[in-house]
Amino acid sequence: MKNNVDYMKILRGVILLIFVSSCKDSGQKFDASGTFEATEIIVSAESTGKILALDIKEGDSVSKGRIIGAIDPLSIELQKEQIEASMTALTQKSNDASPQISVFQEQIAVQRNQVAVQKQQLLVLEKEQKRLDNLVKADAATPKQLDDINGQIAVLKKQIDAAESSIKVFERQISAQTAVVGIQNRGILSEKLPLEKRMKQLDDQLSRTKITNPIDGIVLSKYAEAGEVTTMGKAIYKIADMSDMILRAYITGDQLGQVKINQKVKVMIDEGKDKYRELQGTLFWIADKAEFTPKTVQTKDERANLVYAVKIKVKNDATLKIGMYGEVLFN
Repeated sequence: MKNNVDYMKILRGVILLIFVSSCKDSGQKFDASGTFEATEIIVSAESTGKILALDIKEGDSVSKGRIIGAIDPLSIELQKEQIEASMTALTQKSNDASPQISVFQEQIAVQRNQVAVQKQQLLVLEKEQKRLDNLVKADAATPKQLDDINGQIAVLKKQIDAAESSIKVFERQISAQTAVVGIQNRGILSEKLPLEKRMKQLDDQLSRTKITNPIDGIVLSKYAEAGEVTTMGKAIYKIADMSDMILRAYITGDQLGQVKINQKVKVMIDEGKDKYRELQGTLFWIADKAEFTPKTVQTKDERANLVYAVKIKVKNDATLKIGMYGEVLFN
């Protein structure tokens, strides 16, 4: 009998505890409610062709910058080879003035060596001229000997002048040859710049045949498979950054005075029946225009027809999912 009484007391205590707890939880009031979103990106093909590889599946965690696939680059590579061949042909068509210039430079060198020798000879003759001039004045030599030396000096000077004139002619010929070849090559090489620009375009197109993941995130949907033919701009997969989730909630006009940008708020997440888990969030956006109350959203004042959307950033602890409901406490 005593055992039965104790059992009834324990049972009544448990029932009372559950009832009090239930009443306490059911009385929880929230300032706003909403659902979680994430920054989603649809990655599209940047080239046209057959998908050679696509190394992802839905649910995969993919890092930013990772190459996850490739589109057949053959047609672009063939175009690049054609441009390279055209550039090589241009180089072969261009004229080279260096062989002719080398001949002129060799002739100039010969003439300069000859002039140097003749100038040395001229110095010797001029010394002999002075000596004979003194001897003639002293009647120790004949005037004819002096005339012969003067004639030799005159001839040698003319030879030096002729050699120096030849050097100037060769120098002018080098300048003229360089100018002529430059003009000829200018027309040929003017075609090179457009080819170089086209080559850069093809290099850029080749880089776009690699499918590069743009952000750290989780693959939500996959729209293509390896072996399919895709076109530029066609969606390949959708990825979302799940590290920071965005709770899109709605508040009434009366609540606008309670919120501000960068305000810290409490975000409550369902954790079992009538239980909540608390997370910290930062309110970073408030709509500048009111909208009608969404049918699926409960606000603090359910009778309000117009509400304002707000966005709250919440650090994901790996439990938040897109579409999950969250409650907000401003105070």
